[in-house]
Amino acid sequence: MVLCVTRSGEAGIRVQDDAIALAKDRNNSLVFLYVADCSFLDKIAVCVLWRLAKKELAKMGRFILAMAVDRALAEGVKAEAVIRSGVLRDVLLQVVSEMEVTTIFLEHPVGETCRFNEAELERFLTSSRAGRNE
Repeated sequence: MVLCVTRSGEAGIRVQDDAIALAKDRNNSLVFLYVADCSFLDKIAVCVLWRLAKKELAKMGRFILAMAVDRALAEGVKAEAVIRSGVLRDVLLQVVSEMEVTTIFLEHPVGETCRFNEAELERFLTSSRAGRNE
């Protein structure tokens, strides 16, 4: 199974299209994952704002994933959408442990929006593989 962790924007669409192409070539199913991560609001004490942001991010994720799934189905790829809430790193580990993922596509944001640097990503993937082999 191919897992595509995705966000909005042109970079997200490119990653989705690459995942669709690989899943089609390998005759694999495809899961698009969107993580509604509100951790950037941790410093705000207003609980109502946090709940509203989480709800709106999930709504945006459903829209983004619906378009991605439609594009995959149009290419003959079996695809599904998964939306989770939480911190990206934690959710990604959880999803990988739940599904038989063979390939992960991650958008490669840079600058302030990047959640992993390359060394952290390698440690993350190593720990993820080790956890699956236990």
